Amino acid sequence: MTHQITANSKGSRQISVTDQHLATLTKYHLLEHLVDSNGIVDESVLEKLRFNVRSILSTESGNDKDLLDLCLDVLYHSDMKALGLANLIALYKEQTAAAAPDTDSESE
Repeated sequence: MTHQITANSKGSRQISVTDQHLATLTKYHLLEHLVDSNGIVDESVLEKLRFNVRSILSTESGNDKDLLDLCLDVLYHSDMKALGLANLIALYKEQTAAAAPDTDSESE
């Protein structure tokens, strides 16, 4: 499934995010502990994410087509800015919450 995130405040720029992109974010834990305790997503947070991805790609285990696709299609998209990252994080949280099983009913 493909989702659209808004990349600018006018709403005129969109970035397509697939379920595979979201799965790659989960696989590499890319959004965990990314945003500081103040909760503000700005350009420095986007640069931090890009730096983390570059570090993974520089290792041998980082030779993953899905990670490269995430970089090309989303993280290094020409329209990706802080607002786009904030919307990506929101989409990720929404999708992971929807996909998480209800642990209370399973443990009974």
